[in-house]
Amino acid sequence: MTTSTARDLIAVLQTTLDGKILDADGGSDWVDSWADGLELLPRVEGFVLGGGMFSGYEQFWTTMLEDPAAAAEMLGRDRYARETAYAEVAAQTEHLVLSTTLADVTWPSARIVRSIEEIRTFKHSGLGTVYVVGGPTLITSLLDAGLLDELRLIVHPILAGGGRNLTGVFGSPLHLELVAAAPAAGGRVTLAYRLPRAG
Repeated sequence: MTTSTARDLIAVLQTTLDGKILDADGGSDWVDSWADGLELLPRVEGFVLGGGMFSGYEQFWTTMLEDPAAAAEMLGRDRYARETAYAEVAAQTEHLVLSTTLADVTWPSARIVRSIEEIRTFKHSGLGTVYVVGGPTLITSLLDAGLLDELRLIVHPILAGGGRNLTGVFGSPLHLELVAAAPAAGGRVTLAYRLPRAG
């Protein structure tokens, strides 16, 4: 990672080998745990996510932290230690929720931002790592605005065939710099790419 005078915005996404984050039915059964992304990052100073996913995200991680029995029922297994750890970090760390429609958020660690420019201001108001949780519409907007510093992928050895892509449609093609690649459990591979023009 290069020396920065601003926060690094890093997106971590779990994807199939053919670049899908959801299958044609809207599922992602290949994902073992949504906590895995956080383990690919240094200590985070904030989270950024889109308004469309915030409600489910808040409910999921609140349940992980506050109701182990409900979490186990939701997951179909006992929660992992790393899921509890993620929930603890999320409860204590600032979340910027990009939305033009949400009126309010009740999660104490969250606040609504109305524009990409507010995220730009946040990026340049400090140092550290910010976890861009997603979804694809937000990732695409950050790519278009030149605000995403890195894209990290957990690639699962599955071909989905159809479904939702990593990103939406954005401007010019982007050529990324591979900065890390490593095998992981279950035939997965983790990849880290640096964006050329984050700013």
